[in-house]
Amino acid sequence: MSNHQQKKESVALSSVSASLLLTVMKIVVGLMTGSIGILSEAAHSAMDFGAAALTWFAVRVSHKPADSKHHYGHTKIESVSALIETGLLFITCFWIIYEATERLISGHSAIKVEWYAIAVIVISIVVDISRSRALKKIARETRSQALEADALHFSSDIISSAVVLVGLGFVAIGIPWADAVAGMLVAVLVARAAWELGKKTIDVLVDAAPEGLSEQIEDIASTVPGVVAIEKMRIKPAGPFVFVDLTITVARTLPHEKVRTICSEVERRVKEELPDSDITVNARPIVLDSETITERIHVIGLNHNLHAHNISTNLSGDKKQITFDVEVDSRLTIRDAHNTVSELEKELHREFNGEIDICIHLDPLSHEERSARPIAPEKEGALVDAIRQAAETIPGIVDVHDIRILVTEHEKLCITLHCGFNDDTLLENVHSLTSRLEGLIYHSLPETSRIVVHAEPLYAED
Repeated sequence: MSNHQQKKESVALSSVSASLLLTVMKIVVGLMTGSIGILSEAAHSAMDFGAAALTWFAVRVSHKPADSKHHYGHTKIESVSALIETGLLFITCFWIIYEATERLISGHSAIKVEWYAIAVIVISIVVDISRSRALKKIARETRSQALEADALHFSSDIISSAVVLVGLGFVAIGIPWADAVAGMLVAVLVARAAWELGKKTIDVLVDAAPEGLSEQIEDIASTVPGVVAIEKMRIKPAGPFVFVDLTITVARTLPHEKVRTICSEVERRVKEELPDSDITVNARPIVLDSETITERIHVIGLNHNLHAHNISTNLSGDKKQITFDVEVDSRLTIRDAHNTVSELEKELHREFNGEIDICIHLDPLSHEERSARPIAPEKEGALVDAIRQAAETIPGIVDVHDIRILVTEHEKLCITLHCGFNDDTLLENVHSLTSRLEGLIYHSLPETSRIVVHAEPLYAED
């Protein structure tokens, strides 16, 4: 059992004992003096005793974790307890008003103001102050609605006991009807407290979002980079906890891992501001006005499980055209590959909403792992020299190093190498120069099946 739970149960049990003691004392003194004010207080305390017992039961049950039937846990049992307490308070109020009205109409007010009547009310006020403070303190610490309701009961008891005490004072100086009036004032005070408690409890039971919480969560989520907007939010309060289901919108061009990171960051920030929250964040990708043509093609290609690259577009004038390469499973037949790409073409036509010429080059994508071994040392030197000589014929390629040559099981060469470029060389030019180098190597070493050129700025650390 957690420390919070121990505190809740301990303070709830002490309230049961205090309520029982006050109830017995007020009943005895009320019957002995005939005071409707004291008897109304006894009835009030009796209701408090039942409510305190219910609160004790509620806090014992509410800490149980979620299960297959109660997905949000058992914390709302405290709200149910508080609602029952509200009903008991209203019943008490109606009874007090009825009895007080009967006495005022009949004129029967045979009341004895004895010292023990005053004493029991004073003792009641002292006990109520002590219990109210203790309950409020633990209620704030644990955010327990049931304990908060119990604290409200004891707070209202302080006021009502003070009113009864004043009523007895007026009776002592010869105004007997003051006791009935005091009883009615007690009923009004208790009814007002019950009304406020009832409204708050019903809000929780009907899942009304706490005031200002939606705006607070929206402000927190909107500060996370990558969040475009808050599309939907559902908040479900349950005792001291709040469950939040949040749907955010993000750019559809973002990769899935980035979207997951954004959702996690929203959850972290909300949890940081609202420690007693259980938040679930979902993301919906949307089209942004700032998307480039290339980004749109990439996204649509990925939706078809195709990777588009080398994209070239011309959307001006009467003749609009898009050309690009896509990687397609090399094990497909030309008919299957063509059908796959045709679906992509159809969606691109819908995306760009008009007549457009689309030309797609198919790149075979191999899924096989190819094993290779290092080339024999006596052959490596001549091949490395041939690669360096090819590189020397291309202006702009300054440094060729870390050349590695492997031989496949089919006796084909796999060559990897690093080459350096001046820092201000555009990547477009780098790609053109490395492509020329690859072509020269294929020409010089026709047994080559694959070349990987790693371009880098001069003197960069590999």
